[in-house]
Amino acid sequence: MADNFDTVIIGGGPGGYVAAIRASQLGMKTAVVEAEHLGGICLNWGCIPTKALLRSSEIHHILHGLDEFGLSASNISFDIGKIVARSRKVARQLNAGVTHLLKKNKVTVYDGRGQLAGPGTVSVETKDGAVEIKATNIILATGARARTLPGMEPDGKTIWTYREAMVPDAMPKSLLVVGSGAIGMEFASFYRDLGAEVTVVEVLDRVLPVEDADISALALKSFRDQGMTIHTGVTVKGLKSGADNVTATVETAEGSQDITVDRVILAVGIVGNVEDIGLEGTKIEVDRAHIVIDQWMATGEPGVYAIGDVVGPPWLAHKASHEGVICVEHIAGLDTHPLDTSNIPGCTYCRPQIASVGLTEEAAKEQGYEVKIGKFPFVGNGKAIALGDTNGLTKTVFDAKTGALLGAHMIGPEVTEMIQGYVIA
Repeated sequence: MADNFDTVIIGGGPGGYVAAIRASQLGMKTAVVEAEHLGGICLNWGCIPTKALLRSSEIHHILHGLDEFGLSASNISFDIGKIVARSRKVARQLNAGVTHLLKKNKVTVYDGRGQLAGPGTVSVETKDGAVEIKATNIILATGARARTLPGMEPDGKTIWTYREAMVPDAMPKSLLVVGSGAIGMEFASFYRDLGAEVTVVEVLDRVLPVEDADISALALKSFRDQGMTIHTGVTVKGLKSGADNVTATVETAEGSQDITVDRVILAVGIVGNVEDIGLEGTKIEVDRAHIVIDQWMATGEPGVYAIGDVVGPPWLAHKASHEGVICVEHIAGLDTHPLDTSNIPGCTYCRPQIASVGLTEEAAKEQGYEVKIGKFPFVGNGKAIALGDTNGLTKTVFDAKTGALLGAHMIGPEVTEMIQGYVIA
């Protein structure tokens, strides 16, 4: 006989587990189905372990500039195995925390791969066989995975996705990062600060292309000053693996050239996990590998909702969590609110850090605003001077007619901790 629940969530990432806890708090009998690790990609293979890696490389960078602060150290070295081990320990600790939270909130957890199996039904493939569970409401929180492109398929050995880049068994002397978004530039910073020769290629005309143009330009200068080689407006035509290296053929305005490195990191975006979750035969619509939802996260199939990366950008953990709360509060009949996408902050933890919220100057003008711009370079900021890192800028975008803040964009030390002030402004 199938177990019965008020709400079943397929996926235990930042969207799924937060939705489950909130549903249980609201009196719903709730279950989570998770195929891999509670906490999802963010906690286990994304945001959190990456930040642990970046903390190690940041300290390594600081140790090489101690003289300015009246300090000295000799024989500075690192152990890549220990760096990776610490990162994995951080992920395990937080995974255990999520497991405890779900247990504390009386959420049932099914270890296995879940999919829709008819109205109000979820089939879970566990190690002991298939289990069928019933639910009045089903929330799809299946997340996303690394996008791959023809001719650039990862092999897990010399051509990496973020997963392999996070757990190297040895330190590469040189690497090529394909894609200069947040994932690409965080890994570029990590490996460069540990001494690798890093080349970044971007098909668009600037690095960090979703950021404001002024922030992108300052970031590019900083990356090059650190010794990175950056190529924008180029296309990777193919990758050829050798015994222990990779040759990338790239097409530039000047023609074709080959770049040979120890490893390649593919960071060309992510794609929603919409396959093998039982969408066939339902009224759920998929657009460009993402599930289509309304303002309450409802799909076209009655009783089925979707949240998080599987519904599309921005692909951010905090956005997924908020969608989960909105979804279950709407299911519970509470007077909740739709997601306001205009004030979702985004942070990139490369060096220098980057944080932003709202409209860029270009986007504001495209939407018809007459804008007023404010800029403050960190060279005049007391805290930045004291830190010994004045390479930064805060840029604000206002509606010139009303004075309303439309966007805020920051680059420099600690900006990922400061952006929240603009979020609530």
